[in-house]
Amino acid sequence: MSKAKSEFLDVLTARGFIHQCSDLDAVDALAAKGEIVAYVGYDCTAPSLHVGHLLSIMMLAWLQRTGAGKPIALMGGGTTRVGDPSGKDETRVLRTVEEIDANKEALKGVFAKLLAFGDGRHDAVMLDNAEWLAPLNYIDFLRDVGRHFSVNRMLTMDSAKLRLEREQELSFIEFNYMLLQSYDFVELARRYGCNLQMGGSDQWGNIVMGLDLGRRMGVKHPLHALTCPLLTTASGAKMGKTAAGAVWLNEAQLSAYDYWQYWRNSEDADVGRFLKLFTMLPLDEIARLAALQGAEINEAKKVLATEATALIHGRDKAEAAAETARLTFEKGQTASDLPTVEIAASELAAGIGVLNAFVKAGLVKSNGEARRQIQGGGLKVNDANIADEKAVLDSASLTSDGIVKLSLGKKKHVLLRPV
Repeated sequence: MSKAKSEFLDVLTARGFIHQCSDLDAVDALAAKGEIVAYVGYDCTAPSLHVGHLLSIMMLAWLQRTGAGKPIALMGGGTTRVGDPSGKDETRVLRTVEEIDANKEALKGVFAKLLAFGDGRHDAVMLDNAEWLAPLNYIDFLRDVGRHFSVNRMLTMDSAKLRLEREQELSFIEFNYMLLQSYDFVELARRYGCNLQMGGSDQWGNIVMGLDLGRRMGVKHPLHALTCPLLTTASGAKMGKTAAGAVWLNEAQLSAYDYWQYWRNSEDADVGRFLKLFTMLPLDEIARLAALQGAEINEAKKVLATEATALIHGRDKAEAAAETARLTFEKGQTASDLPTVEIAASELAAGIGVLNAFVKAGLVKSNGEARRQIQGGGLKVNDANIADEKAVLDSASLTSDGIVKLSLGKKKHVLLRPV
């Protein structure tokens, strides 16, 4: 494709969102006329999405902001009951319908922060594929849908092929996932005029099978596929993973301060790229920030952290997180907005081992890890290094603010607060 005719593809190209597309020119033409109806599916496997999902949510947001079309956020109330094998080395844990429904409700909030929902032509809608998947009759589904799938071709898809090459089990229920995802596209095309499915590059095979199924099942309009890259950091680490686990988008799973810190700790080489993908800042401002060198790159990282956090947690919490970091690191103060873990006052009064305290605070995963950190000089209590792994914290450890500040390195802090 030459230069994009639509603002939508122009933005996605300039910001680095595009990995693969079934027909860029056709998608560009639809976008230029404001006629895209695009969906991304999100399975309800946890009570929060993580930052790895944010790329596709941003694509839906840019679709709407550029006037290119209508976004559909599809909740996988049905597909989650089966489990997507893509990118997994073992079968996902099957969740109960009650767990799936609870997760689904918890996921909804993040979309309202980036998409405008309503009844207008380009207003976003949120749907649940359980609406059409749950009532399916198995024999009818096999006859009407399953007959269009070649097992030979299904076995060439990465979600199946990689498991088999590594001689890892692929359950029959998982093998059916690509049929259900493909059928989602057909139902959305018929019900809502959906003509584009977007997602991560690991979903390319499933999405393309949906295009083929739509053609075979008589969908009248052309269907298209567009994927974004699965990002890694400059050092090769998977985007959205830390030593402590996933970088969750819901505050119940990860505080706004810790979310801010994740972006603040980005590698220098990633700052420009992350500003393009995870903020709405103008490209000329991003270019200016990305050009900063030496110590000045830290200012760009703070902008990245604040803008990325504002999108998900709101401007007030983003700026509060930035101020907490400033007070903690630049002024050496104990900021009240640091992540807090409550501990029974009686437990603290009786004395709690320092190793156990750091595990309870979530700064380390085990006593053994805490010991190794102490040996390397990595743990502090109230900003003082801990040298004795047998040290005990008690009421005398409380600061004048009535808390105990635990620190791992220079950037991770938790307040123990007796209740």
